[in-house]
Amino acid sequence: MREKTLALLLLSLGLLLGAAFLGALWEEEAAVVDFTRKNLPPCREFLFGTDWLGRDMLKRTAAGLSLSIRLGLLTAFAGAVIALALGMAAALLGAWADRLVAGLTDLIMGIPHMLLLILISYAAGKGAAGVAAGIALTHWPPLARLLRAEAAQIRTSPYVKISEKLGKSPVWIAREHLLPQLLPQFLTGLVMMFPHAILHEASVTFLGFGLPAETPAIGVILSESMSYLMTGKWWLAVLPGIALVVAVLLFEALGQCLLRLTDPKGAHA
Repeated sequence: MREKTLALLLLSLGLLLGAAFLGALWEEEAAVVDFTRKNLPPCREFLFGTDWLGRDMLKRTAAGLSLSIRLGLLTAFAGAVIALALGMAAALLGAWADRLVAGLTDLIMGIPHMLLLILISYAAGKGAAGVAAGIALTHWPPLARLLRAEAAQIRTSPYVKISEKLGKSPVWIAREHLLPQLLPQFLTGLVMMFPHAILHEASVTFLGFGLPAETPAIGVILSESMSYLMTGKWWLAVLPGIALVVAVLLFEALGQCLLRLTDPKGAHA
């Protein structure tokens, strides 16, 4: 079972890295306009067809996925670091810090997710920076709650109590005891955050509060293609949408594989 899980993890990771590399390679070609080939349906030369400007939709979709994967990596890492810092702070700084972190987590989780994301993105000036800030600042609470509970349990363990009696500082305890044991949950939570980050980036961009219209992002592609669906040009939205779903499912599979490999009980299930 462990070998199959590892094989699935490597396959998912390879496909995602391949898509990110290929999209980055095709980024300039994805913007090439050629009116002699506009609105072509999927064919041998253009597997995803072309749009109303004659742009290759396969290259445009790959470029959009590459951008989403890179942005998802950045925002998921930032959100996971926030969650880790707050989880350890709640365990090490006393009851007041624990109550503060718990209250902040409940507050963020109590606000409608997309509304908060849009507000932060708009306040930060939209664009890539605004979307990144919005996703990073709204995706950390579930992981922070998990890490806070795990850190609190470690905090009461005998070896941590002994370290405190020996005069070790909170920073030393965090580095030597908390961080090594929280790292598997941190990495798994980081990967599991990817699909949410990608979907929400596409959603915010689709609604007009995210990346600019000239960016070959999946959200931009889907938003632009909506007006062409009624004219029968289904490939402009359906194929990029399927590519987005496949990327999200690959990230989900990657996270589940990491969870099984880092969980001693689940590894043999």
